[in-house]
This record gives sequence, structure tokens and C-alpha cells, in this order.
Amino acid sequence: MSAALATSNLKLPAARQRRKLGTDSIILSGVFGLLFFGPLAFGAVEPWAIFVLQASTALLFMLWLWRQLSAEGWDIRGNPLFSPMLVFAAIVIVQLVFGWTAYRRETFSQALLYVVYGLLAFLVSQSLRRSSQAKALAVLISVYGIAVAGFALLQGLSPNGKLYWIRTPLLGGWIYGPYVNHNHYAGLMEMLAPVPLVFCLTRYARGHVRTAAAAGAALMAATIFFSGSRGGMLAFVTELILLGVLLLKLQRGPKFAAGFGAFAVLMLALLAWIGGVELSKRVSTIGSETRQELTGGLRWTVDKDGVKMFAHKPVLGWGLGSFPVAYPQFRGFYTNFFVNQAHNDYLQLLVETGLVGFAVLLWFLVLLFRNAFKKLDDWADNINGAVTLASLLGCTGILVHSFVDFNLQIPANAAWFYVLATLAASPQQLESRQRIRRRTRLSDPLSELDSHSEADAKEKAEPIG
Repeated sequence: MSAALATSNLKLPAARQRRKLGTDSIILSGVFGLLFFGPLAFGAVEPWAIFVLQASTALLFMLWLWRQLSAEGWDIRGNPLFSPMLVFAAIVIVQLVFGWTAYRRETFSQALLYVVYGLLAFLVSQSLRRSSQAKALAVLISVYGIAVAGFALLQGLSPNGKLYWIRTPLLGGWIYGPYVNHNHYAGLMEMLAPVPLVFCLTRYARGHVRTAAAAGAALMAATIFFSGSRGGMLAFVTELILLGVLLLKLQRGPKFAAGFGAFAVLMLALLAWIGGVELSKRVSTIGSETRQELTGGLRWTVDKDGVKMFAHKPVLGWGLGSFPVAYPQFRGFYTNFFVNQAHNDYLQLLVETGLVGFAVLLWFLVLLFRNAFKKLDDWADNINGAVTLASLLGCTGILVHSFVDFNLQIPANAAWFYVLATLAASPQQLESRQRIRRRTRLSDPLSELDSHSEADAKEKAEPIG
């Protein structure tokens, strides 16, 4: 009787660990299911899609809470980015409590979206613990990105002015893929394309797998150029420059050159084959369009008006999400169109949250890059470094693009950015399932007896030699 009870007690830690790993997998699947859903739902900009994001995120967080409450103790993994996130939340709360916003309802609505971004980032940091999960996610993200890019390419070759060839946008737009705005499609691919690209340069991809990953990355990258987004082109080139610098620093052998070379050749071939003259014309307008903007174009004019708005409320700004409401009184040009965003995420944040909010942004970015660069020394041979590099490249691209557009005002793209930033800055190391179990046993009071029992069972089951 006592022997049976002891054996039962020995099995408890392993059973708890299995339940914990199972719950983590459910939460992680749910988070990335939402991330995959957002772009397909037109960027999750419509009320129904926003509701799905908010309600589903709340359910996932409740599942995580239930797991914590049913365990013997709280197990919370920290991240350097959580501190600026919490401070930013405090700023928005102050705006709401004291009425320091031009439109309280819009500030509250945007605050709920930021809660979703923060919870998704938090849940990923709590549930992504195993190297096998990271490898599976790399494959899933690559397949998803290739599928979306293939659809966007097909729709771009046979357009009819409708989303999915079915739905006509209410206010028009430059449709590409599932997005009304081609710049936002480019923003998504800037974040996703580095995943198969980095994967094909690591030791985890060999032979046909390496070639397939390079081909997928080439297709995803090529559609950034096919979309016609000049900001997207600049952002992706910046990503390639950063990757090239890291490759030179690593100074590895021909396998790296082969992987990167295959990607470059395939991308250039796609651009030459499908893009042709139209792409050349679009690229050739970058210089002239830039000069036009600097001498009085729409974006530059809105930027100058935004500076005037900031000067009126420089400390805490006009309130999160209130830019389109407060902007008309500062608009320096006539138009019948509604200017809903600043086309510059940095300026819009400065206008809406003032110097205090902008300082938090700088703090966030410093922590992101400083913590990410610490983990890149062996990225080609270590799953933690590979995840960090892919995430950092995606974040770098969208941050460059944000100087000339408003990708971070699109819920689907913003959610991807904050999750990738959290992964890039994460101080935790991804481990194998066996190592996690071994560490759990060693931390348990009965670990020594448990490990001896397993060793004895293994010795009896397997012949020596």
C-alpha cells in the first residue's frame, strides 16, 4: 500500500508537467491562430474582426490564469519590454482618468487594442518554451506567408478591384493581397519573409528543405516589390543590409553563401519575370516622389501640421487615437478626404502621447535592440539566436517603413510587431522537452528518488551495450 502511494506521488510532477506543456501548446496555437487570422480579415481593421481579436485574446488569457490558479505556484516569465509597455499603459490611463484626450471614446477604443497587443506578447512569452515549438512555428509561418504571397501574386495578375475578387472596398484603395492598402501588405511581408530566409541559413535546413525555404522567402520578398510599396521596398532592403552585415561578421563557409545566393537568384528571377517594365517604372519614381514630398507633398504637409499639433500639447499629447479628430483644425491644405492617420507612426505617437509617450517608445526600442543583439553570436547554430534574428529583422523592416506609413495603426500588423519584438528581446532560452522535464525533476523534493526510479526502469527495459 505504501509502495503504491509512493509510486503515485512520484508520477505527480511528471503528470503536472505534461498538463502544463499541453496547456502551453493550446495557448500558443491560439495566439498564432489569431495572428494568422488578422491579415486575412483585411488587416483586422473592421469592428467584427477587432471583436474576434479582443474576445479570443481574453479567452486565451483566462485559460492561462486558470492554469496558474490550478498549479501549486505562479510561473511567470519576464521580458525587458514589459516595463515600457506597462508605463505606456499608465500614460493612457492618466489620459482617460483626467480627460486629457480630445476624444475619450476613441482613446478607450485604442487602449483596448493595445491591451490585446500586450496580452498576445505576454502569452507568447509564457507559452513558447521548447525548441520544437519554435521549429514548428517557423514552418507554419513560412507556409502561411507563402500561401498569402501566392494569393496576392495571383490576385495582382488578375485584379478586378475587389478584395478576394468578391468585396468592393467602401472607400477604394490600392488592393494587394487581403489588404485594401498595398503598403500594409508590404508591412506584413517585411515581418514574415525573414522567417524562411533565416531558417534556410541555419543548420536546421539542409538539402531540399534549404532550397524550399529560400524559394519561399524569395516569393514573399518579391511580392513586396510587386505590391508597388516604395516604403516596403526600402524597408526590406534595410533588412537585407542588416542580415548581410551579420553574415560578414559570422564569416561562415559556402553553405551560407549557397543559401543566401539561392534566395537572391530566385527573387531577382521572379522580379525580372513577373515585374518587368512596370516594376522598373515604379522603382524609378522613388527619387522623384521623394523630391516631390519634400517640396510640398501630402505626407510632408501632414508631418508639418503634426509638428504644430505637438507644439500645442507637448507633454501628454492629444490622447491616444485622437489624431484624426484633432487634425482638421491644424490642416494646412484643402481636401474633401478624411485624413485618418499621419502616415508616420512616430509623429502620430508624438502627437497623441506627447514627449512622455515618445520617451517610452525610445526606451522600448533601446531595450529591443540591445537585448536582441546579445543573442546573435551563434544564431546559425542555435535555435534561440535564429528566432531572435528572424524576429529582429521583421521588427527592423516595419520600424523603417513606419517613417512613411502607418502600419502600426493596423491591428493585424501591430499585433505581429509586438509579438516579434517580445521574442527578439526575450531573455529566456528555448529548451528541448527532455531538458524541461529533467529541470522540473531536479527542482522537485522527490527528484532524486524519481530519477533513480526512471533510471532503474530504463536499465531493465534496455539491454546494456
